[in-house]
Amino acid sequence: MDLDFVQLIPSIPFILEGLITTFKIITLAGLLGLVGGIILAVCKISNIALLKWLANFYTSLFRGTPLVLQLILIFYGAPQLFGTDIEAYTAAVLAFSLNSSAYISEILRAGIQAVDKGQTEASAALGLSNSQTMIHVVLPQAFKNILPALMNEFITLTKESAVVTVIGVQDVMRRSYIVGSDLYRFFEPVLFAGLVYYIVVMILTFIGKLIERRLSRSD
Repeated sequence: MDLDFVQLIPSIPFILEGLITTFKIITLAGLLGLVGGIILAVCKISNIALLKWLANFYTSLFRGTPLVLQLILIFYGAPQLFGTDIEAYTAAVLAFSLNSSAYISEILRAGIQAVDKGQTEASAALGLSNSQTMIHVVLPQAFKNILPALMNEFITLTKESAVVTVIGVQDVMRRSYIVGSDLYRFFEPVLFAGLVYYIVVMILTFIGKLIERRLSRSD
């Protein structure tokens, strides 16, 4: 087996620099996805039929198509549709946040509906409006119940972020390709990139389990 990782050693810092880009994308996309997910979840449980339909259609659209397709449509489609270029980094954040919103909305919807109806009835008896009840009573309890699921979504987002390489974003995966081109050996740098993703995901998984244990103790 012709493997030589020694040649890769000088390029390891270059590949690891891609983690900064990866974390920037998934952090910003995760926050925007959370905001979008809250809005969609509230629309899904509203009594307004049009809002409910639009939210469900949005979710089915983004959950029913590949993320890489959404990324390519945003990056290459923007110049054709709007006559303006969009930076690869911006396209990545936009695609991931829109996609993540759809998944987070379903998680939130389930969490909101799991809150005991007695909580909303008690809030109404205290004179709280529907919006006040949602913000101060329902959402805090829902977030506590779905925090492990949200952490899993963030882990999934981290793994899926590797697809940004198709539009030239210099994340870990893209940099491993560059190193492979320089060395004329792709197996070693790509394998190292896989190891980096694995370690990051294991760290996030460990953090998620710690959060889950702490929440179970507080019940």
